[in-house]
Amino acid sequence: MNTLNVTKAPKSPSVAPNTHLIAAEGLTKRYRPGDPLAVDSVNFSLESGDILALLGPSGCGKTTTLRMIAGFEQPDDGQLFLHGKNVTALPPQQRRIGIVFQDYALFPHMTLGQNVAFAMRHVPKAKRAAKAREWLDLVGLADLIKRMPDELSGGQQQRVALARTLAAEPELVLLDEPFSNLDAALRESTRKEVRKLFKASGTTAILVTHDQGEALSFADQVGVMHAGKLLQVDRPERIYQRPATAFVAEFLGHTNLLDGNAEGEIAQTALGPVGIDSDIKGPVRVSLRPEHLAMSPAQEGKGATIIEREFRGHDCFYLLEQKGQLYSVITPSHILWKVGEQVDLEPQRRGSVLRD
Repeated sequence: MNTLNVTKAPKSPSVAPNTHLIAAEGLTKRYRPGDPLAVDSVNFSLESGDILALLGPSGCGKTTTLRMIAGFEQPDDGQLFLHGKNVTALPPQQRRIGIVFQDYALFPHMTLGQNVAFAMRHVPKAKRAAKAREWLDLVGLADLIKRMPDELSGGQQQRVALARTLAAEPELVLLDEPFSNLDAALRESTRKEVRKLFKASGTTAILVTHDQGEALSFADQVGVMHAGKLLQVDRPERIYQRPATAFVAEFLGHTNLLDGNAEGEIAQTALGPVGIDSDIKGPVRVSLRPEHLAMSPAQEGKGATIIEREFRGHDCFYLLEQKGQLYSVITPSHILWKVGEQVDLEPQRRGSVLRD
């Protein structure tokens, strides 16, 4: 794949720093009377130039939320603001929002240059071809400007679709599972290049995905949705390390959910005393990531028994059982434990206290 030439990006519309480019307040949608809410009182805000990933399983409401932001669906309740202006009732064409679809939606009868130029209604016709080349140069495809879409790979088509979207100079770009049609290796490289592109052009974007790794690596903010509700929005590292609920903890990767009784910053659990990130007392549920547990040899008949091992190259994933409870541990792969061995489990970091 060609690398992006980030020095030739056409200028994006100027935006005042430290302002909410978009804010959603109580967005709610029900498709049919009697059905559960597809989206239930969703609230979030996004600063100019930031990327938000809406993450969740199929049917959680993330695509419906995206469609309400685009103007394709009207909310039953709630409001949407762009730069502080209420745009809830505006049709899609008046919102200055660009959309990149899963299937790219390129015009098959147009060259790449014509596809990109088509989006430039705000640019005089005489200047569109040159501008189209600038945008294609930004995504590393200027040399293919006369090619037809069916002559490109999937990754190249995706980058043309992005160039066409950005050529319209939108306030906001929405991406609905844009990398899902690409194979694993191409998906990762394209994702990195698209993020670099957005940061180079100062583009604000919202990505919808069900891929946890994609959300954590691509976005500045991650929002986890479930059953129409936006459960938590935070920086990727914080939402992973300090999930608010058990669903968020489990959806963002493997975790150990430990019930216990808190006594200040220590919780007594079936695993023994575990440090926690809250100074509270009483019953708690704690999330402890597998990589935050260490294993050491245990006396025969004591400790946890390794019942599964999965070698993953850079690390190993273990499933263990102790007194009827299962635990997961991730360790570096240079030290290997055998299935059937008994080990002591020792927390290496504080666990996160969950709301539920």
